[in-house]
Amino acid sequence: MSDPERDRDFEAFAEMFERGVPAGEYGRPRGPAGPAVRGRRRRRGRIIALVVVCAIVAAIAVYVPLVLSAPVGAAASTAHRPDVAPPAAAPLVMPPDGESAISVSGADEYLGADASGILASQGGNTAVPIASISKLITAMVVLDAKPLSGAADPGPTLTFDKADHALYDKYYLLNATIAAMPAGTTMSEHDAIEAMLVVSACNYAEAVSTWAFGSQAAFLSAAKRWLAGHGMAHTTMVEPTGLDTRNRSTPSDMIVLGKLAMADPAVAAIVAMPRLDIPFLQGQPNTNDLIGIDGITGIKTGTLDSSGSDLLFSATVGVGAAKPLQLIGVVLSRPSHSSANLDVKNLIDSIKAGFHDVPVAEGGQEVGSYSTPWGASATMVLASSATIFTYSNTPIASTMTTTALKTGKDGEKVGAVTWKAGTSTVTVPVILKGSITPPTAWWRLTHPQLLGG
Repeated sequence: MSDPERDRDFEAFAEMFERGVPAGEYGRPRGPAGPAVRGRRRRRGRIIALVVVCAIVAAIAVYVPLVLSAPVGAAASTAHRPDVAPPAAAPLVMPPDGESAISVSGADEYLGADASGILASQGGNTAVPIASISKLITAMVVLDAKPLSGAADPGPTLTFDKADHALYDKYYLLNATIAAMPAGTTMSEHDAIEAMLVVSACNYAEAVSTWAFGSQAAFLSAAKRWLAGHGMAHTTMVEPTGLDTRNRSTPSDMIVLGKLAMADPAVAAIVAMPRLDIPFLQGQPNTNDLIGIDGITGIKTGTLDSSGSDLLFSATVGVGAAKPLQLIGVVLSRPSHSSANLDVKNLIDSIKAGFHDVPVAEGGQEVGSYSTPWGASATMVLASSATIFTYSNTPIASTMTTTALKTGKDGEKVGAVTWKAGTSTVTVPVILKGSITPPTAWWRLTHPQLLGG
C-alpha cells in the first residue's frame, strides 16, 4: 500500500472513531483531506509528543531523587596492625662464683618465677657453710617458741647471770663477734634478739637460745623440727652462732628463710636497723653496711675465714611499676665482705635496668587507608606517640580495631590500637588523615547501578 493510501486509511479510521461510525460503515475516503482532518492530525501529534515528554519527565522525576538518595557502600579499607618486636633480653648480673639466688615479688607478670619462687640462681644449689646467717635461724626458732606480738612488743625480760657473762669470754677467745653482757643485766627479748642480729653477737645467740629452750640440746632439737616444718630440708644446724662450718644450707633454703624472716614484723624491723638502740650498747653499727643503699632493708651477713663471706639480703626497689619490687636474695662463699656487697649491688642494679619504657607508637604513623568508588581516599594514622612499661624482652602483643566509613572528616577517630605486655596496656586512637567526601550529584546520576545495590 502506498504512503498516501495508508494515510487516507488512517484518517478515515480516526474520523470514524471520532464520530462513532460503526465498523461496518467504514470505507476508504476518497479525495484529499480537508482542513478539519489536518487540524485533528496536528492535535494528535501534539498529544503524542506531550505523552512522550511527560513520560520522560516522569522518569526523570523518579530516577533523580532515587539515585541521589540511594545508599552507597562503605569505603574499602586496608589496615596493618603496628606490631612491636621486644627489645633484647636484659641480663641479670649474678656473682661470678660461689652460690647465689634471687627471688622477686611484685612483678611476677613481667619476671615470672619457677615453682620455688626463684627468679635466677648461679653456681648450683649445694649445702655450704652459712656462718652468722645461722643466727637468723636461731632467732626464728626462738621466736617460734617465744613470739613477739609485733615490732614494738618488747617481750619477756631476760636476766643474764654469771654463766651468760662467761659466754663473752668464751667467744672472745674464739675471735668471734661479741657484745657486752654484764652479769645481772636485764634486757627484753626484743633487745637481746636485736644484739644477736644487728651486731651479730655470738654470746647473745647462745644465751638467748638457751634461755628459750633450757639447754642447747633442746634448742637444736627445736631447730631441727622448725627447719623440717618449713621445708628447709637441706639446712643443718649444730650450734646457734655459725662458727661451726657444719652449719650449712643451700641458696634455695636461704630464700625460704629470708621470706620467713621478712614476714615477721619484729624481725623485719630489727634487721633494718642501721645500728643498735640498746642503752648500754647504743650506736653499735649493723654488720650489714648496705642497709639503706639501693633499697636494701636487711637481712643478715656471715663471714668465716674458711668459707668466705655471705649475705642474705632483702630490698624494696622502685622500678616504675605499679608497686615496688620486693627482693629476697643470697650470695654465699664470696671472697670478702666487700665483694659480697658489690655482687648484691650489681644484681639489684641489673634487675632495675631491665625495666624500661618501650616505644610502641609514633604520632602520625600510617596504619591503613580508606578508598571509595567515587575517588575519595584518606589514610589512617596514629593520633599520638606512646610507650609501654615492661621488663627485659617480655613479649608485646597488639590488637587493632577500625570503623567502617562512608564519609569522614580529617582528624576523626576511626579506630584504636592497643599494646599489651604483662599486665601493662596502652591504647592510642587511630584518626583520619584527609577526608572521605560524599559522592557528587553528577557521579550519582551517571551511576544508575546504585539503584540495583
